[in-house]
Amino acid sequence: MSFSLTGKTAIITGSAAGIGLSVARHFLAKGANVMFADVNESLLESECCEEAKAEGALRYFGGDLREKLTIANLLSATIDAFDRVDILVNAARKMAPSDALNPDEDAVELMWQQNLLTSLRLSQLTAKRMILQAEKAGNTEGAIGSIINFSSIAARRTQPELLGYSISCAAVEQMTRSLAVALAPDRIRVNAVSFGSVLSDSLQVALKENSDYREQILKATPLGRIAAADEISETVQYLASDASAFMTGQIVTLDGGRGLIDAASAPAH
Repeated sequence: MSFSLTGKTAIITGSAAGIGLSVARHFLAKGANVMFADVNESLLESECCEEAKAEGALRYFGGDLREKLTIANLLSATIDAFDRVDILVNAARKMAPSDALNPDEDAVELMWQQNLLTSLRLSQLTAKRMILQAEKAGNTEGAIGSIINFSSIAARRTQPELLGYSISCAAVEQMTRSLAVALAPDRIRVNAVSFGSVLSDSLQVALKENSDYREQILKATPLGRIAAADEISETVQYLASDASAFMTGQIVTLDGGRGLIDAASAPAH
């Protein structure tokens, strides 16, 4: 089976910065057409390479995907630009602390909307498009699309200070399994990547604010290091490509072995 993404079209949310940006750039380098999507349109524009835009392989879309109309407009913009969509990477997510006894309702609701409902709605709409384009093309064999969700090891750890984030990630993983079964007859695969500490923009800020945090992470991670964003991108490529054609409903964990040790001793970021 091939790891190639050449000629495929991908929508990648949260692609103005961090892991989402890394995945989007990686997909471009591997020959895919990529729609970068993020709420921060100015940052998107600054990150989108002029050379790639000139070649027609890259487009970007700015908007709040918690709005149903914005999701529909994103899909329409992708079809207008590339005529089809083959891959969806739901990389946009929020992480914020919350008090289990006195939760900040706005923060909890934001994470629920951003981490779960946005991904669910976009997955549903994109899956319908994948089915339609396969029918029009008379495609009756092989997978017709791949959806990849982002989760975290927080989904399986009891950390009350991350109440909203933890339950939204757990919900994303159950959504992944449920959609995988529901969409299997339509030959659409749905998987998720769950990761521990990755050197994202938010983690870099956290490391600067807390001088002891890096040591806590390294001590809690058997491989003794923090992952680079490119390591996530390679795994997402595998899940998007034909190399994983018989794989669906799986939560692929990239945590440096952290899940093998006492959960109480390890931070979830």
